[in-house]
Amino acid sequence: MAAMTLLTRRALTTAALAGTLLPAMSFAAASRKPIVIAHRGASGLRPEHTALAYDLAIDQGCDFIEPDLVPTKDGHLIVRHENEIGGTTDVASRPEFADRKATKTIDGQSLTGWFTEDFTLAEIKTLRARERLPKLRPANTKYDGQAQLLTFDEVVAIAKAGGQRSGRTIGVYPEMKHPSYFASIGLSLEDRLVARLKAHGLDSAAAPVFVQCFEVTPLKTLRGKTKARLVQLTAGEGGPADLPGVTYAQICSAAGLKDLALYADGLGPEKTQIVPQGADNLLPTTSLVKDAHAAGLVVHPWTVRAENYFLPTALRRGDATAADYLAQPGEVGAVFKALYAAGVDGLFSDFPGLAVAARG
Repeated sequence: MAAMTLLTRRALTTAALAGTLLPAMSFAAASRKPIVIAHRGASGLRPEHTALAYDLAIDQGCDFIEPDLVPTKDGHLIVRHENEIGGTTDVASRPEFADRKATKTIDGQSLTGWFTEDFTLAEIKTLRARERLPKLRPANTKYDGQAQLLTFDEVVAIAKAGGQRSGRTIGVYPEMKHPSYFASIGLSLEDRLVARLKAHGLDSAAAPVFVQCFEVTPLKTLRGKTKARLVQLTAGEGGPADLPGVTYAQICSAAGLKDLALYADGLGPEKTQIVPQGADNLLPTTSLVKDAHAAGLVVHPWTVRAENYFLPTALRRGDATAADYLAQPGEVGAVFKALYAAGVDGLFSDFPGLAVAARG
């Protein structure tokens, strides 16, 4: 499929807009192995959240593609890691948008830049994507300026088209970013997302979709609005922005997981909550997967990255200071294998091809 022309890709994508994702039956058959979730696409090899990254991830064998969702000023759900887009687009070089630069407080953190909620979708579509981590991923910068920013609808279309050309079901795994903040400025994400799920035939527990969030209350809200599967994200430190008195450690306790199972179908922990990582090597696996399974939850940890920078010293290769994976890959296979051996039901990776290869 590498030889497929851009025109053919566009034709498939256009045709897919009118349909639904492939049947749930084929998804169920494919899900017997741990699923591979392409974290913002194949974002280790192409600028994240672009058609370039999503198409490559599908071609590399992923099961799901992940879009992070933020709203525009006129209420459209678009796909960016954050609502601040100064580092992931060319907006800073666009004189017509110079007066949009602002300082805002998002989940308690002061940020200065350009924010999606200050742009209409038409304005967003004039921007072009850039590599978010140019020092870690310099090879990706050659794609700067080539890709438009995508809507959630367009990502669903990419998944549909990818399923048609690959003969596999390609699911979508959207994350609601900062939902409490957006609700506070009149751009609530929950109802907008539910409307799009229903429009694409994804409002079902059997559909190839998971909806994830680091906050708790928005997931509880969604539970009463959609049948789609929901996943509570957690981290090794801190807690959900909407519940200042709650920590992720509490959520991941045996009692916390039982409570979580009342409103969600899965747990999305930071990978080190399952396979801790010391400075020198990987450490013994925790009981988190076993505990979550006992509560009836699937477990999809995030995020496995292949660069030396993200690995313990024992898994680094060649020049240990070389960050660029293409210049000097680390032995990330050991991380994949440890997570699979722990019994995870899937995992997120910036390098979905490597995740598929390690899964076997």
